[in-house]
Amino acid sequence: MNRFARADVLRILHITPRQFSGWLKAGLIADGESFTFVDLLQLKKVRDLRALKVRPAVIRQSLLAMQQQVAGMENPLLEAGSYSVGSRIVFRHEGRSLDPLAGQFFMDFDAPGKLLPTHAVKPISQLETAAEYFARGIALEEDPNSADLAIEAYVKVLDFQPDYGPAHINLGTIYYNREQFVEAESHYRAAIECDPRYALAWFDLGNVLDETARMTEAIRAYETAITLAPTYADAHYNLALAHERNREPRKALRHWRAYRKLDTQGPWAVHAYNSIQRILKADRLKLVRSR
Repeated sequence: MNRFARADVLRILHITPRQFSGWLKAGLIADGESFTFVDLLQLKKVRDLRALKVRPAVIRQSLLAMQQQVAGMENPLLEAGSYSVGSRIVFRHEGRSLDPLAGQFFMDFDAPGKLLPTHAVKPISQLETAAEYFARGIALEEDPNSADLAIEAYVKVLDFQPDYGPAHINLGTIYYNREQFVEAESHYRAAIECDPRYALAWFDLGNVLDETARMTEAIRAYETAITLAPTYADAHYNLALAHERNREPRKALRHWRAYRKLDTQGPWAVHAYNSIQRILKADRLKLVRSR
């Protein structure tokens, strides 16, 4: 994997030593004398957010909040799309937009905001580094008509670094959305091989197994995601659904309740509440009949 000296980072990203020091003090980047292409890409995202007048403290708070809201996500700036709304950051993840500081999900991606300038000027055939290809892949995913080019970009990332899990995750998600579940499963499993503690990869694998009616395996994958990230709300939600499909309402009840503790508002929270009441009511009827 290519590494870059600090002087190279400043030159490539056109930032000053003062800017770099400020982001370092704010805890937005790790200190060091050399940096990977992943570090470079994250620094680029920080630079773009600062250009949109988002304060360093807000960036740091948003990243921490996003990790708590979407358990299993290790690096929100790289694993989700993002844009600014006023002085706040909104992340795009799995078909929803989330303001992590407010804990508010949005279904509409057309909300007014300033998109981060992720599109590079060079044609994809002229990109030279894994960082450039990964950044291009994320940018291309914003346009559903560019999925083939996004796949091409992520494949190039893996040519540079075969064990880079987020590239496998993003490839898997593109194939999953196309209902090409064999390809999606292959990349999710590859991400797990890269990092067995990657909770997001286990969750995504569970979704593929669920879609292909392998419920026992799907349940195990969701359970692994929750073991790695106990506050992973979406994993609790999907695991509850899986248990219900498997005709295991009492096991589902446990995870509906866990989800309600993590998400108390919104349509998914309402559905979880209604499911809890339905299971409890059915259980009471069974007790009456048995008596």
